[in-house]
Amino acid sequence: MLRKTLSLLITLTLLTASWEIVRAQTPDAKYFSETGHNVTGEFLTFYNSNPNATFLYGYPITEQFVSKDGKTVQYFQRARFEYIAELPQGQRVQLTSLGRETYTSAGSLDVNNTFSCRTYVETGYSVCFAFLEFFDQYGGVAQFGYPISGFEYHENKLVQYFEKTRIEWQPWMLEGQRVAISDLGRIYFDKLGEDIALLAPASPIDNAPKLITNLQVRAFAWKAVTLASDTQLFFVIVQDQNGAPVANANCTAVVHWPNGVNDSTIIATNTTGIGIISLQFENQPYGSLIYVDVNCSLNTLSGKTTTSFRIWY
Repeated sequence: MLRKTLSLLITLTLLTASWEIVRAQTPDAKYFSETGHNVTGEFLTFYNSNPNATFLYGYPITEQFVSKDGKTVQYFQRARFEYIAELPQGQRVQLTSLGRETYTSAGSLDVNNTFSCRTYVETGYSVCFAFLEFFDQYGGVAQFGYPISGFEYHENKLVQYFEKTRIEWQPWMLEGQRVAISDLGRIYFDKLGEDIALLAPASPIDNAPKLITNLQVRAFAWKAVTLASDTQLFFVIVQDQNGAPVANANCTAVVHWPNGVNDSTIIATNTTGIGIISLQFENQPYGSLIYVDVNCSLNTLSGKTTTSFRIWY
């Protein structure tokens, strides 16, 4: 029993051992805790120059690197930045034409309303209705390029492709928020066959603090089934939005026994984001399923999960 417990603890420790201690941030670098990546230099200058950058481009999903197409790039959720050294300063960062690179026609829908549309002779397509309002509000041709399709259905969504992006209609959102940019960054990343390891979260450059924006809580029992009188261990794992361990999270585990009694235990996670609960019990009914609710918190953040085990013979 002791050997199995030690083996499990060693495994959990190895899984979290590769996370690095962070360092401090320089003025030309910014760490995005939401996805665990840095944006630096002229890429950061370009990102910061757009007041709607997070909405239009999303967060970075890679670091800067040389792509399979030979360009120095960085992928974002909804865009890809390219660095073109031979261009004048201030123009060296360009948006990849993700719309053109990912577009496959699904057949245009017939829209014929000259009063609510604007046609671009450069490509022969129109932008209409709420899409036109969105297009004008967020930068028009300079930001999106020219339309290269009409309204089409892709992935069960109403969309329109532009040279640099795709706009989609999200009817489940509140009015005024139903037009959005599609997440073409990852789609193009996969299309080019980029190395998936590039998506792994990175450490902040030069000591920038890692901000925790979300708690992910998991828990599991050491033994799936136990005797009626036995001992049990529960392992609680708390990670942030990027899968990094969260230390000093306060967790409460509530064990629901078959007779209606609930027992609570409070623990804190260690530096590897793990907390261990030990349980001893006697004469539990055969075949009973014992549920354990786990709630963890850190400052104003919280997360929860449920695990269980069964009493056997």
